[in-house]
Amino acid sequence: MFNVTGILKRLVIGRAKRSEELGETLLPKRLALPIFASDPLSSVAYATQEILLVLTLGGLAYLHFTPWIAAAVVSLMTVVVLSYRQVVHAYPSGGGSYEVASTNLGPSAGLVVAASLLVDYVMTVAVSVASGVDNIISAVPALVDYRVQMALVFVALLTAMNLRGVRESGQAFAAPTYLFIGGVLIMVGTGLFRYLAGDAPVAESAAYGITPDPADANLAGLALVMLVLRAFSSGCTALTGVEAISNGVPAFRKPKSRNAAATMAAMGIIAVTMFVGVTTLALITKVHIVEDPCRLTGLDGDCASYHQRTVIAQLAASVFGGENSIGFYFLQAATALVLILAANTAFNGFPLLASILAQHRYLPRQLHNRGDRLAFSNGILALAIVAGLLLWAFKANVTSLIHLYILGVFTSFTLSQTGMVRHWNRELRTEADPAVRRRHRVARVINATGAVITCLVLIIVLATKFTQGAWLAVLAGIVLWVMMRGIRRHYDTTADELAVTDPRSEMVPPSRVLAVVLVSTLHKPTLRALAYARAFRPDHLEALTVAVDREQSAALQRQWADYEIPVPLKVLDSPYREITGSVMEYVRSLRRDSPRDVVAVFIPEYVVGHWWENLLHNQSALWLKSRLLFTPGVMVTSVPWQLSSSAHADHPAARAPGSVRRGEPTTPRRSDTAAHR
Repeated sequence: MFNVTGILKRLVIGRAKRSEELGETLLPKRLALPIFASDPLSSVAYATQEILLVLTLGGLAYLHFTPWIAAAVVSLMTVVVLSYRQVVHAYPSGGGSYEVASTNLGPSAGLVVAASLLVDYVMTVAVSVASGVDNIISAVPALVDYRVQMALVFVALLTAMNLRGVRESGQAFAAPTYLFIGGVLIMVGTGLFRYLAGDAPVAESAAYGITPDPADANLAGLALVMLVLRAFSSGCTALTGVEAISNGVPAFRKPKSRNAAATMAAMGIIAVTMFVGVTTLALITKVHIVEDPCRLTGLDGDCASYHQRTVIAQLAASVFGGENSIGFYFLQAATALVLILAANTAFNGFPLLASILAQHRYLPRQLHNRGDRLAFSNGILALAIVAGLLLWAFKANVTSLIHLYILGVFTSFTLSQTGMVRHWNRELRTEADPAVRRRHRVARVINATGAVITCLVLIIVLATKFTQGAWLAVLAGIVLWVMMRGIRRHYDTTADELAVTDPRSEMVPPSRVLAVVLVSTLHKPTLRALAYARAFRPDHLEALTVAVDREQSAALQRQWADYEIPVPLKVLDSPYREITGSVMEYVRSLRRDSPRDVVAVFIPEYVVGHWWENLLHNQSALWLKSRLLFTPGVMVTSVPWQLSSSAHADHPAARAPGSVRRGEPTTPRRSDTAAHR
């Protein structure tokens, strides 16, 4: 009988790959760019908008700060890209900021970076998908009521694509990224040409005035400075995802470091060009955008029902000839696609980082395992679940989510660049070649500049966004940091406890093996368990039953005698119908008489083929087994008996977890034996 789950899995993620095929998944630069750089490239679609949204809190009077803020963002982008090129060359193993901070600043600093990046990757998925949905709604406003459902569907699609493997997702996502880059550059070029030709495009919102927010009207002095800094911190969303290439160096083709550095340089140049172009065009077309449409003056109709188009949508409409033009729909489709696919940066960065952390025993080891397609499937699924919950909780609203964004990435920027300064100091102490020393000094200056600037930006982001929601990101980072320390402590304690100190003393055989077969009724599973226990040739073997019902117990004893079972049957009296306690007390009593003896308890089990059958069988043996496993000196052996329905569920994936129900038996398959001393 065919396996529906298995067929569906193959349709979604494809055939399984052998471990030897890992080399075939390595990326050329043309695919690495859309995979690892789609986030910073796509942020062009909303970085300018975030600057304008903050500045218009004070009305139209403060929009003249836009070019200066954009210039500051470009300068910061340049410094960060140059700094991370140094990281790529110095630490090509793929740890990125985490490895730099751990190596040069210590494990605690490394974990701060790791926690910050994990939070930031989750936010990248949430913000990118929500922003992509916004652009779809800008083109088709009738979809506004389906915002959350659309966002969750896109997360599911991204998850499925990434489960197919890094190379496959890159091939699928490359075209939309390059179409978006081409579309934005064509729009900027066309808009600037029209401006120089005296036919400047005009945005649909250019005619609207803006009423200042009462809290931000007539700003001066420190309040004005804070508004500008807040706008700058919002514009810094353009830098999110820049570090992803440094985390993904192992995924590049050889020479890995050189290819990764070249890809990072290309990303920086393209992102800066598009950001400057979009910002310039927004000023030329006089885009006016606010968080609350009711602050717009000159609107026709009810302001509460008015849906503002995104900045990129307004620019496309003004440049290409209206909202019904081919250029408008093309750019909106490309923007929506690339924003949604920008989450792919996180779908590659998060699993890679989680895998490294799991390898270092800071996260569960399952996150280090590769799936059927050689992708880190568990990390991909974990990211999708958390991001999906976030989108649902915040109703896929970009404005609400953006305040939780970029805090983590600037924490990692600052610590990694500080770590790189220490790295170059250490290299300079041992390097004698003058030419190499000069290169190291230049690299140290670049990283020191990056550390200072990103630290200042981190302070600005904290000061301007903390009370608006960024405190949630800080709290999540702290919780992650504490959790990872706890996981590492657990793994270290377990390793110390299990370490072999004296092999000879650990392998001393027990004085005797006392075997007990648990019996509820006399049937084939019971006989199978008795036969299996006898095959072990223990020093003493007996069957054990608890007399919950005296009549049934007497009937069992008569059957036992009639069939002449060559194993004595021990009957425990239980007037209060308590099974587990009676069995536990009896097993402990066997060891009390001789502590060097080992008690082997054999438990028959049923194996069923359908999830609903689990509900139809007694669960008491499951609880009994779990209690026995915690008893020192007791070996617990499950003896399975497959029911006919299990023959149709020959693939483990077809059975629900826990479909093996203890307490009643199963077939001549050797079962796992758990030893507890």
